Amino acid sequence: MIGKRIQTYRKQKRLSLNELARRAGVAKSYLSSIERNIQSNPSFEFIRKISEVLGVKVEALIKDDLPEELTPSEREWIHLSREFKRQGISIDMVKQFVEHYSANAATMQQQM
Repeated sequence: MIGKRIQTYRKQKRLSLNELARRAGVAKSYLSSIERNIQSNPSFEFIRKISEVLGVKVEALIKDDLPEELTPSEREWIHLSREFKRQGISIDMVKQFVEHYSANAATMQQQM
């Protein structure tokens, strides 16, 4: 949750809610509502301003953390699927590759 991450970084920097809002040029009430998850979809401009004051990358505030109860294998698959998405590789493209690879592997085994 973005609000919790903002709050964590703010406290690490020992900034009050009022001070962070003032430095970032955002409304204290809006920042408070984000931190308490009353508002949950802040604008990119808001996030950029907050990240600059906190000295962190925007990604650090918006990253989607994986639940800890996932197995290492599940976490790896999620990371892999995110990388595919980042590279513009669709699920259908992956399925086509797997089908093609599986068909070729089966053919090669039969020839041996």
